[in-house]
Amino acid sequence: MGWFARKTLRGSHHAGRAAVALLAAMEHTGAVLAQRQIADKSNEIPAFAPLLNTVDLTGLVVTADALHTQHDHATYLRERGAHYLAIVKRNHPALYARVRRLPWRDIALDHYQRTRAHHRMEIRRLKTAAFTHLDCPDAAQALQVVRWRRESGTGRLTIARVYLMTSLKPGEATGEQLAAWIRGHRSIENLLHHVRDRTFREDDSKVRTAHLPRTMAGLRNLALGVHRQDGRTNIAAALRHTARDYKRPLTALGLAGRKGSIGFA
Repeated sequence: MGWFARKTLRGSHHAGRAAVALLAAMEHTGAVLAQRQIADKSNEIPAFAPLLNTVDLTGLVVTADALHTQHDHATYLRERGAHYLAIVKRNHPALYARVRRLPWRDIALDHYQRTRAHHRMEIRRLKTAAFTHLDCPDAAQALQVVRWRRESGTGRLTIARVYLMTSLKPGEATGEQLAAWIRGHRSIENLLHHVRDRTFREDDSKVRTAHLPRTMAGLRNLALGVHRQDGRTNIAAALRHTARDYKRPLTALGLAGRKGSIGFA
């Protein structure tokens, strides 16, 4: 499973030079697989394939923001052996209208989830429809997600409908899996951006010289990936734990044995 996330390093801005913007591909666990510097948001689209050229995509399901719902991107992913789960919005009016006008009221529910957290109650309903006449390479299904959210304090209710399409054929993924991938894409802010901003205070960094902002962001990604592969979910606590003993980060990196010896291969 892969996601795309764009982040601007605000502290890298200075007179005559815009802040460094990075586009990252990451797993659903929050581990960053690849990262590429881009000039601005308009450069995200041509950076899509170069970013993924170094990643083995075989068997992965790739999700991205609606900006990347592009014919060329879908073709690239299918040629690389990956599936896509693409958000359909009004920036593709004909495609959006076609998906939205499907007889969703008559389509059976594939997945239902009710949760209560962060002082609100949420209900999420997922429906899928086999639909091979979508204007996108290998598109096999259209999806509708309806989210009800009620705030506990105010009682305010909001309802949102999201439409998607995927190259996964009926039966290749369950409704529960599809719902988890869709919901997981929304957690990018918490898994990557929030941690780098709050825990590593990335936006406060004044590193500006040459490629150093991108290099430091890469090192933060490495630290996140190592701690998450080590089973850590609270990165701030993991950093405090490893800071207390120099052997602990070496052990997490596989550079130290049980007795603290360092080995090189």
